Amino acid sequence: MTQINRVSGGQIDRSATFKFKFDGKSYTGHPGDTLASAMLANNVRLMGRSFKYHRPRGPLTAGSEEPNAIVELGEGARKEPNTRATTAELFDGLVANSQNRWPSLAFDAMAINDRFSNFLTAGFYYKTFMWPAAFWEKLYEPIIRKAAGLGSLSMQEDPDVYDKGFRHCDLLIVGAGPAGLMAALTAARSGQQIILADEDFAYGGRLTSETFSVDDAPALDWVKATIAELSSCPNVRLMPRTTVIGAFDHGIYGAVERITDHLRNAPAGTPRQILWRIYAKQTLLTAGATERPIAFDNNDRPGIMLAGAMRAYVNRFGAAPAKRVAIFTNNDDGHRTAADLHTKGVKIASVIDTRPDAPKSYDYEVLSGAQVVDTMGRLGLTFAEVKLADGTMRTVECGALGVSGGWNPNVHLTCHQRGRPTWNSDLAAFVPGGTLPPGMHVAGAAQGIFSTQGAMQSGAQTAADMLGIKAAPSPATEDAPVSQTPFWYVEGCSRAWLDQQNDVTVKDVKLSHQEGFRSVEHLKRYTTLGMATDQGKTSNIGGLAIMAELAGKAIPEVGTTIFRPPYTPTAIGALAGRMRGKDFHPTRLTPSHYWAKEQGAVFVEVGNWLRAQWFPRPGETHWRESVDREVRQTRASVGVCDCTTLGKIDVQGTDAAAFLNKIYCNGFAKLAVGKTRYGLMLREDGIAMDDGTAGRLAEDHFVVTTTTANAVKVYQHMEFVRQCLCPDMDVQLISTTEGWAQYAVAGPNSRKLLQKIVDPEFDISNDGFPFMACANITVCGGLRARLFRISFSGELAFEIAVPSRYGDALMRRLMAEGEEFDVTPYGTEALGVMRIEKGHAAGNELNGTTTALNLGMGRMVSKAKDSIGSKLSERDGLNTTDALMQVGIMPVDAKDKITAGGHLMAADGPVDAAHDQGYVTSAAFSPSLDSMIGLGFLKNGGTRIGEKMRLVSPVTNLTVDVEIVSHHFVDPEGDRVRA
Repeated sequence: MTQINRVSGGQIDRSATFKFKFDGKSYTGHPGDTLASAMLANNVRLMGRSFKYHRPRGPLTAGSEEPNAIVELGEGARKEPNTRATTAELFDGLVANSQNRWPSLAFDAMAINDRFSNFLTAGFYYKTFMWPAAFWEKLYEPIIRKAAGLGSLSMQEDPDVYDKGFRHCDLLIVGAGPAGLMAALTAARSGQQIILADEDFAYGGRLTSETFSVDDAPALDWVKATIAELSSCPNVRLMPRTTVIGAFDHGIYGAVERITDHLRNAPAGTPRQILWRIYAKQTLLTAGATERPIAFDNNDRPGIMLAGAMRAYVNRFGAAPAKRVAIFTNNDDGHRTAADLHTKGVKIASVIDTRPDAPKSYDYEVLSGAQVVDTMGRLGLTFAEVKLADGTMRTVECGALGVSGGWNPNVHLTCHQRGRPTWNSDLAAFVPGGTLPPGMHVAGAAQGIFSTQGAMQSGAQTAADMLGIKAAPSPATEDAPVSQTPFWYVEGCSRAWLDQQNDVTVKDVKLSHQEGFRSVEHLKRYTTLGMATDQGKTSNIGGLAIMAELAGKAIPEVGTTIFRPPYTPTAIGALAGRMRGKDFHPTRLTPSHYWAKEQGAVFVEVGNWLRAQWFPRPGETHWRESVDREVRQTRASVGVCDCTTLGKIDVQGTDAAAFLNKIYCNGFAKLAVGKTRYGLMLREDGIAMDDGTAGRLAEDHFVVTTTTANAVKVYQHMEFVRQCLCPDMDVQLISTTEGWAQYAVAGPNSRKLLQKIVDPEFDISNDGFPFMACANITVCGGLRARLFRISFSGELAFEIAVPSRYGDALMRRLMAEGEEFDVTPYGTEALGVMRIEKGHAAGNELNGTTTALNLGMGRMVSKAKDSIGSKLSERDGLNTTDALMQVGIMPVDAKDKITAGGHLMAADGPVDAAHDQGYVTSAAFSPSLDSMIGLGFLKNGGTRIGEKMRLVSPVTNLTVDVEIVSHHFVDPEGDRVRA
């Protein structure tokens, strides 16, 4: 017989029945159930095992604060560990399994740990795993790794889609309980943009779990009417199933919206979860409160739960935790649970109230001044041992025990920017402190206002004050005064549980105090109190109260830990969004990508970019044939290469020249308008960061280029200098890398090709546009463009830039106009070959360890001015007489191979690290020289031109006789670039 614990009422849809499985056994439930409520309806109390001792556990709560009922959902690739059964919406076909047990939930072999609890007390790992040292690697670490963690991964790729998004609002309301709904009603009438977010799939907060009336009608009727009104407001966005996980800087809040978690078959392409980045001008926290337990011996058995959670299961889900229930309370709220359960036909065994003046009932027995001191029932509660006011003992038979120790405001989001809550002695609880995240206010139970009427009025008035409008009138509802007398634990208990997930007991806190770990931070780490996945929502306050008692201090003197994002555990998939697999970084395409694809280009990943590597032609069977042809054809006539990926930074302002003078180690202050200069940028420690060019288009306007790999890094560096080191300079920066399509046009006929597209009023002859010139021009009849006469290939060359949208058209035009010159496109391989032939440094040489001296550019570090890194580049260790210097390397036999990464050794002698003379950074076959060539660094290389050496590569078993030559293999005098 299924669902034997169903009672009348609730908000579930009994007209439909869902089938689901737990640990392979089939059960039934209804729409509106959670997995936990459906399991309780089916009289299943045992749902998990604790982390350390593997003790049997059932649900303690009915919400996201749940520490015990943690399960695995789904099968195969969709298996998800560590899901709270109390928040998992039931759907037809749901499959769930218990975790942290072997071989089964009912018989867990690891429960043997419970027998050795005296040896596994707080801090045992600090004491045990210290000695002997030899045991760590072979014994301790394997055991810890095997025992660590909760749940298991499928080890398959997650088939679901996750996404990210941005939303903006004037007011973000976190929590849709009575305070949040009243705040939203008030704010909606202001006309400002409102977002109302709640982690539950049903609106109303605690109203969904209570039997209150609002304006003499059921509270849920008021909730439905309020939601209907808010839904009709165009300025209000309702976001159910959305957990606000963190409060970050500048009014930014992270929120995870569960889109398809409650669906068996999600529509194709629909994201499972969306991580929203919400920008809010102001925020109102109405997150309610969490009930706190009372610690007593064996208070962790399945069937023992918070009294408010019992009320939720009965009133909202129509599921009783058992047929016979007892209540243990120190406040009136526990009596409310007893009354509601009694109304639903649940037998109340007794209400055990710690207060001598507890209210009486005609419907069930109330034991005043009594305490629950112990329980029985290994896999589920069967009896509670009660100590009566007169000291006598009574055994109470019950299948469930509701515990109520009062309520704690949910202050978590108020702490995410280092704010600390303050102690409210009237409530015996922490409430939001005076330092809140900017723009945040708190109302309702989260502020410590626990009556429904008070919460509604608080929400409406706070929202009105924030927006400068009139508060919406609050309806009449429950307004009973709330009094909380602290009662944290039963005296004399031996194994009373505080943090039920991590198995932290009252005894552990006492041991922590005894051994000197009395700071709240030390207590947390020594005992692991509050370090479970619920962040101590149900355990922290009890542990702090016990430590305060032991220290002879008040709780606020002991203090409290603060909370960090995320508010509840968040899937890594949600944090990653669509950035996974090939989309881990967005793939960036050059403006000529589709044209290059039409030509059959082979592409290579360069950072986030896809660049054409070479362009094979019919009859070419090897990539080298294509690359060699592109090099020869470019040097013989003209070639075009898409170099859009180079970083491009606009530097503008009256101090632009002075700023670049600070950034680059060589001088830029006197660079003439219309000229370009090569620049070397050093890090603060004197190491070369990047090289590039800076063209001066106007007195107050430069265009800086960087290498592709360092485009972002250089821009960040320049912004740091502008904002932090030179804040008084009148200079502004903007990255324009994506704004301009840029092409290198290189070769003896490059000028002739460009003269066909550059508008005739611009003179690009050698006299009118000499080497290193730059200018704003127009092309193709008026299209704005930029032209730079710079060369990376060592040939007569230009770089022409047009707005990116015209990049593809320009490439096609250049190819069409260049047919008479036998123009060729060339890719990154040919580009690399030609730059090595010319001896230009690139990423292989700018490897984070080289200096201007190593690169043969020592003279570029100006002594006449100060620049970043210039002073530290003068350190003795960077300027030794045998410093590495860039050289060229050629094999003695042209047929021999040179490999990057190979090491340079003397022609004779040992081959080992002690005799290493240098290394090869870049190597390529040179069609111009019909030989392999390489660039590298050699000790005192400037004086060793012509020396014969050995190139060795132990990894590839290569030994080659080589000659050290100038690294300018082609046109060392530079006649071609100035032609």
